[in-house]
Amino acid sequence: MTQERQRNKTIRDIPVSVLDLAPIVEGGTARDSFHNTLDLARHAEQWGYHRYWLAEHHNMPGIASSATSVVIGHVAGGTKTIRVGSGGIMLPNHAPLVIAEQFGTLESLYPGRIDLGLGRAPGSDQPASRAIRRGLGSDGHDFPELLSELRSYFNPSLGNRPMGVRAVPGEGLNVPIWLLGSSDFSARLAGELGLPFAFASHFAPDYLLHALRLYRSSFRPSEALAEPYAMVGINVIAADTDEEARWLATSQQQQFLNLIRGRTGMLKPPVDRMDELWTPHEEAIVMKQLSYTIAGNKDTVRDRLQAVLDETQADEWIVAAQVYDHAARLRSFELVAEIVKGH
Repeated sequence: MTQERQRNKTIRDIPVSVLDLAPIVEGGTARDSFHNTLDLARHAEQWGYHRYWLAEHHNMPGIASSATSVVIGHVAGGTKTIRVGSGGIMLPNHAPLVIAEQFGTLESLYPGRIDLGLGRAPGSDQPASRAIRRGLGSDGHDFPELLSELRSYFNPSLGNRPMGVRAVPGEGLNVPIWLLGSSDFSARLAGELGLPFAFASHFAPDYLLHALRLYRSSFRPSEALAEPYAMVGINVIAADTDEEARWLATSQQQQFLNLIRGRTGMLKPPVDRMDELWTPHEEAIVMKQLSYTIAGNKDTVRDRLQAVLDETQADEWIVAAQVYDHAARLRSFELVAEIVKGH
């Protein structure tokens, strides 16, 4: 793509996808969350979203997608055309062979629709990390080696799998692998390997522009990609009015406030005034973490999305929306779909 076309890119020119954190809301259950996830995925498919990703988190009472591969199968089995995948699987938590077999199984069941997004963070707190990784002995430092082994199970010509070990199903299947990150490590690695890259700016915005520059400058063409392809994560909470959207967004603000206080819990209902819940210092921290969050009506969201696109030159959006009420969450994603279609 030429520089001129890059500069003239509009939000209608790039795909938009869904990142579902499978929230368990206060007063709800994991069963409710899975029902809502599939309902949202079916609507997203109808509204033209490109892919639907779920994230691996552990020891968090408000997130239901800990068994990520299982939930991906639930969503893929209940939809028809939308791509479904992980955003992401935390590879150091797992033996690469197991991930290759799981995603080989998913690709065999739902051919041409499965994505494997990989991260190197634990997706959990330290006690849960120790419980998950017992016997694995990985803290993320050997992520490139784990990734190389995993890729070789799909493509034996890469030659980094243990002698005599094959992934069945998995071997010979084309499961697109993405690297996910919130710093420069995965950005550089994705570029050097010629893999697509997704940045988690929806919760870690500080290194976004640096990571994108590093990814693009270090990119080497590969069998997977001829040119760099960067997905940018963003929180978008859309409603019919700015006031309603800002009110809905207080559920997410409460969630991040609890995280910086070292607490976890279910997603809370919106509140009228956050000033009664946080200190000015806490507000500053939360709002900095959520600086790539858009809450507003269609005009507000459209203008801000275009500004972020001008800034990042993203090739694809992946949108998260931690909204307490399921109907309001559906409405938010519906409005975003209308915006990117130019309606």
